[in-house]
Amino acid sequence: MIGLPFLTRGRSRPELRQDQRREPPVTAGMASAMASAGPVDPSGTRDPSPWFGDLWAGGQSRVRSLPVVTPLVAQRHATVFACCNVIAGDLAKVPLRLYQRMGPSRAEPVVEHAATYLLNTESAPGVAARVARFALVYAFALRGRAYAYAPRDGAGELTLLDVIRPDLCGELRDGRARFYAFEDGAGIQRRAPSRAMVHLRYMAEDGWTGRSPLQVAAESVGLALAGQEAAARAASGVQMRAVLKMEDVYEDDEAWHRNARRVRNALIDPEANGIPIIGATDDIKSLDLSAADQQLLESRKFDREQIAAIYRVPPSKLQMLEHGVKANGQQQAIDYKTDCLLHWGGFVEAQLALGVLTEAERRAGLFFRHDYDALMQATTKERYDALKAAVGGPFLTANEARAEDGRAPVDGGDRLNPAANMTRKEDAGAETEEDKD
Repeated sequence: MIGLPFLTRGRSRPELRQDQRREPPVTAGMASAMASAGPVDPSGTRDPSPWFGDLWAGGQSRVRSLPVVTPLVAQRHATVFACCNVIAGDLAKVPLRLYQRMGPSRAEPVVEHAATYLLNTESAPGVAARVARFALVYAFALRGRAYAYAPRDGAGELTLLDVIRPDLCGELRDGRARFYAFEDGAGIQRRAPSRAMVHLRYMAEDGWTGRSPLQVAAESVGLALAGQEAAARAASGVQMRAVLKMEDVYEDDEAWHRNARRVRNALIDPEANGIPIIGATDDIKSLDLSAADQQLLESRKFDREQIAAIYRVPPSKLQMLEHGVKANGQQQAIDYKTDCLLHWGGFVEAQLALGVLTEAERRAGLFFRHDYDALMQATTKERYDALKAAVGGPFLTANEARAEDGRAPVDGGDRLNPAANMTRKEDAGAETEEDKD
């Protein structure tokens, strides 16, 4: 596999230079989009803050005291992290197979394809495929969008699958065409068309602009984050968040600021035990959640059931076992596959096919499918009993069974012994000498 060299640099982000860009020049439509955007770089690679807020528009609740829901803030909540980690971890640890449809109900695996190696062994020089797929799906679940650069060589063969940080990738539009401006793993500024990119997007109302489920349910998630922050302040001994009203009777601004700092330090002093010492004319109004409000949050369990429902993750996967037993735990494992993994994995498979496979390959019937059997393995006895019931008798030859046990094959061991009630006479058409007599 031929891949781009990775450059070793002493700092986290290299200095951006225009001569580093190695992609085709900007088209007329892209130029007009850049001009209308003003002096700010529309790709966001220099400063992602102008367009980052637009992607999370609506993340602020109408209740201004609730925290703003952003991906970096939301993943600090253990349940949000657990949901994204479970989905990304399980989709990354199962093989991602490439198949070709051979008929209405038959498909065969394709092994000799660059995508099979890139998605299951090494996606880029020094990057394991499992690491790359985890990063893609984690960003997809958390942010509702994820990117990977998938260039091809002169022969049209895939060379690597380079995961791009979502906050360092900008989208440009030229009519129906989409282009992406980003910094690749080698520190090179690139502009690539959609055919050379893997673009995962979730809840895209226009087919392109992905939205995170946290963004859509921002008020519920913000309420859970507020409860967590209140609990953290209570655990740290700082239980009061307030507004201070001071009389304007000071000689100068320095005296006013000095008294304000004194009261503020008294509020955050752990040794004060929530009882600050203030002046006679000072007035403090608490803005923190009351104990009743915190009890309401606990009863509704926004930090558990509601966030799990947003991600379609069953409670058993998040170790929420207070209402479960072994029997329904097994059913929840089945529900996890059918309701959660097939949902998220279906988006990943379809959008990987668009970015990794060519149109000719897709028309030839090539497609991706996660091998979920690795997650739901039965015991040896259950698996053998199911196979025997499916074929009606023994399904392994003697030599196959001996190979499983590490033994050498024997003569005549390649013949399958049929079941006692399913014997077949192989030479039924041949007459013996006794029959002729």
